Amino acid sequence: MNRIVVRSKVGSDGVLHLSLPVGLVDAGEDVQVAVESCSAHQPPIQTPAEWKAWVEEMAGSWQGDFERPPQGEYEEREPLS
Repeated sequence: MNRIVVRSKVGSDGVLHLSLPVGLVDAGEDVQVAVESCSAHQPPIQTPAEWKAWVEEMAGSWQGDFERPPQGEYEEREPLS
């Protein structure tokens, strides 16, 4: 059985409801479910003022040249009509 990662939200009643279609091939298999907060893996939410400060700090910080590598050739296709 492959590992399945599902993000869900705990309801206002404090209950987490999950529906995980794993397939008939795995019917009857024992499984383990681990519940952890997604906030442990996500950066903290920034206020608009914090976001603006970050953007202003990053603006103009690029050192070097912007360069677009060759894009290749267009594919030749037959006309549609």
